[in-house]
Amino acid sequence: QVQLVESGGGLVQPGGSLRLSCAASGSIWSINVMGWYRQAPGKERELVATITRGGTTNYADSVKGRFTISRDNAKNTVYLQMNSLKPEDTAVYYCNREARSGYFPWGQGTQVTVSS
Repeated sequence: QVQLVESGGGLVQPGGSLRLSCAASGSIWSINVMGWYRQAPGKERELVATITRGGTTNYADSVKGRFTISRDNAKNTVYLQMNSLKPEDTAVYYCNREARSGYFPWGQGTQVTVSS
């Protein structure tokens, strides 16, 4: 069973940037779609971005043009570069594969707080 460990979150001012990392305990090479999700207080978890094994990406409208997802299969790591951060991006961020493949156990996530 793959275990996921997210890191890279923190407190940042509006307009700032962060780069999140998701390290998997096993190989992600065979996993077609990996994604980043986020959950804000009092809200349901939402899908933010996905990337296929071949590098095709897709983004939620709310982050399009500001976030970039990437993956390094050799390092079993998925990244999320977040630029032009807004207060509404504040949430706990998680990575996992797409829902229809069945989720791995969720990691602890990494907290992102955007505030002045």
